[in-house]
Amino acid sequence: MPSSSFWATARQPQWITLLILALVLATVFVVLSAWQFDQSRTERSYAQDTEIPVELTDIYAPERPIGVDEADRIVNLSGEFVPQTEVLIANRMRDGEEGYWAVAAFAVEGAPDDQVIPVVRGWTAEAETTVEAAPTGEITLQGRLLPTEAPGPGPRELPYPVLPSLSVAELINLWGEDSYSGFVVDFSEEAAGSASSLQPVWVGPQPEGRDINWLNLFYAVEWVVFAGFAFYLWWRLVKDAHERQLEEERLDREWEQQWRAEQAAKQRQDEKHVEEST
Repeated sequence: MPSSSFWATARQPQWITLLILALVLATVFVVLSAWQFDQSRTERSYAQDTEIPVELTDIYAPERPIGVDEADRIVNLSGEFVPQTEVLIANRMRDGEEGYWAVAAFAVEGAPDDQVIPVVRGWTAEAETTVEAAPTGEITLQGRLLPTEAPGPGPRELPYPVLPSLSVAELINLWGEDSYSGFVVDFSEEAAGSASSLQPVWVGPQPEGRDINWLNLFYAVEWVVFAGFAFYLWWRLVKDAHERQLEEERLDREWEQQWRAEQAAKQRQDEKHVEEST
């Protein structure tokens, strides 16, 4: 623990001035840290633009993953269903009841290389032996664009055409068609066609959340460290000055003691000479 003489050194005008400068710098650093910390927590809202319908072919191209700008968007798409591509996706809940999604390949008008996209046509509580056929002819759909799901575990315990997950990779192998890497949940109910047993499916936008920018968070911590370093630097400079002062005082005492000893020796020698002369 620093002695009182340390604080005596710290109270000198030059060190008080330097302490004020350290306080100003530390305040600036803390403000910068708070700003960086605020920047590291970025609000994201999927619902901000997702509910405004857009053309699928205007925002999303095949053969690439769905990004933040495309996920959850409500899209319009025209085209026709590919015959004999109807499948069911198991373990889908609706109003607390477990059932199946009816899915088929939809050839998107204007898509490059005649790419298809899986479309969720509706929900059913029972897995029929054969899935009801999708409507024929050109139709226009509107629904939510979602990223592909991961392939389900194997070996398969469910008979084809019932699958455990809506994995585009698996559907590509089943259909033999090039496909978008996402799928669309139809809201228009046009995809159900005459299949009255299919119930509408609604999937809402993902909830709002926060993204953490780790680089900004690192900078926030760094500015706090700088603020602490400003005070440490002031303490170190004062401590060094105090130690120099103690060293100078020690040297002064030693010099004074040596001078006194020399003067005492000289006085004794002078007294001895006086005695010898008498």
